[in-house]
Amino acid sequence: MAYFAHVPSPQPALSGMTTMILRILFALAVSAIPPTIAHAAADTPIQTVEIAPLFYQRFACTDHVNGELSDLGDALGTDCLVLGGMDGSKGLMRFYRTDGATDEDWYGWHVEVHAPFDGVVVEIGINGVTNAPGSPGQPPPGYIKFRRTDGVVVVYAHLDEIRVRQGDRVVVGQVVALDGDNGTAKNPHVHVGAYRGKRPLQIRWDLAAEGRIQTLAHPQQQPRP
Repeated sequence: MAYFAHVPSPQPALSGMTTMILRILFALAVSAIPPTIAHAAADTPIQTVEIAPLFYQRFACTDHVNGELSDLGDALGTDCLVLGGMDGSKGLMRFYRTDGATDEDWYGWHVEVHAPFDGVVVEIGINGVTNAPGSPGQPPPGYIKFRRTDGVVVVYAHLDEIRVRQGDRVVVGQVVALDGDNGTAKNPHVHVGAYRGKRPLQIRWDLAAEGRIQTLAHPQQQPRP
């Protein structure tokens, strides 16, 4: 009995061991969280802006994710391409008719581009050099900046045959240019970006407006192969 009287109680040692184990498990759990998820949790909420359809043909867009680009007009922007290939209810939607080796082969080449809202043209840029698909050129692209009364600015880039001037007032849906392939573009498309002040905005398309456009509401009226 005297021996056990001099043995320290196991409870404090167990408590210390338990604390150490819990700390290790916590550290492992934190390290297992993917960095992108951990970063996203601290991101500032992204604001959106709804704008009218860019094209009056069926189109698809690929977005620049948060953090990919930083300049206003680029950040949170989206690159939009016209789809074709449907013949009534048959066919496959695709971006070009054969192999896409020429600009003319792309369904979006020189398709009309429409104003995003009622507003003012605050800036334009002209680039008269047309790229070959797969071979980007030099910036800046042909572009238009539109400003709405609430301060929202929308940028269209890689445009050809711009039909407005700085200071012009535009109405939603007005034809302002043609889809081009210039600047750093690798194929015919239009980049769309938006911001207010110093804050980039995520683009949302006005699906109600798209539903009122015959060529968007009825896929059978898309460009033929």
